Amino acid sequence: SLLVNAAGQPRKDKVRLPSSLQGRKPNSIPNKKIEDPVAGKVNTSSLATRRQNLSGFHLIPSRVTLGVLKEGCTYAATVILKNAGVNFSRFRVKQPPPHTGLTVMYAPGPVAGLQVELEIEIFAMVIGGEGTGGREEISHNIEILTETETLLLPVTANIL
Repeated sequence: SLLVNAAGQPRKDKVRLPSSLQGRKPNSIPNKKIEDPVAGKVNTSSLATRRQNLSGFHLIPSRVTLGVLKEGCTYAATVILKNAGVNFSRFRVKQPPPHTGLTVMYAPGPVAGLQVELEIEIFAMVIGGEGTGGREEISHNIEILTETETLLLPVTANIL
């Protein structure tokens, strides 16, 4: 009980939950939007008593480090966007600006209890070639907008 301790006496301090139980994820911004009542809900007896929000996406891996790239070449990496909830959810990717050389290719649509592959392509180009010693570091957060939160996928690379 939250009101009494293990000895059965009233608690003097409030019980603090660890962040892992509070449902916080790194690199995510929760949306303030109220959830649509007719979105694909699953109502089964096993889930009827749970009050916890059973939706959300996880990125595998949570960050992409492409290492040292040769200028003028195209490189790709695959990231899995996994639906951790029981309801189907939708997402969309905000494409990075063209000067980064990054593009994200994916199949749009609902993710019903499965996963979707996001292919991240980078065309390695040096923008400010002089005074950088022939090396430039690219770092950008790709925004993935879901129904409940905005996930940030950090992508870094060094271009020679």
